[in-house]
Amino acid sequence: QVQLVESGGGLVQAGDSLRLSCAASGRTFSSYVMGWFRQAPGKEREFVAAISWGGGRTDYADSVRGRFTISRDNAKNTVYLQMNSLKPEDTAVYYCGACRSFGNTMSKAYDYWGQGTQVTVSS
Repeated sequence: QVQLVESGGGLVQAGDSLRLSCAASGRTFSSYVMGWFRQAPGKEREFVAAISWGGGRTDYADSVRGRFTISRDNAKNTVYLQMNSLKPEDTAVYYCGACRSFGNTMSKAYDYWGQGTQVTVSS
C-alpha cells in the first residue's frame, strides 16, 4: 500500500509560479507511475501530468504542456509539479496518484490518491 501526502498549494496571482510536492510512504515508490490530477468545483477530476517509474517519460494535458513540469526523486519518495505562468483556469484541488502502468489519463486507472492541495489563481 502507498500513502500519498500533497503539499505546496496556495493562493497566487495570474502569471505566478507554484511547486507542488507529493510525498509517498513505503519502499515501493519507484514501482509506480506517478500522476497529478486536478478537480475544480462542479467538474470531474482531470489528468494534468504523469511520470514513468524512473522519470524518463512524461505526459501532459494539452492545457498545461509548456507551463507545468512533472519530476520525481525516487531517493526521496517524492513527485513534484512545477507550475509556471499560472492562469485563473488552473484553480482546482490538485491530487497526486499512483498507477502501475504509464499512459493512463483516466483517474480510475490510479490505485492510490492523496488528500489533495488547493491551488487558487486570482486574475
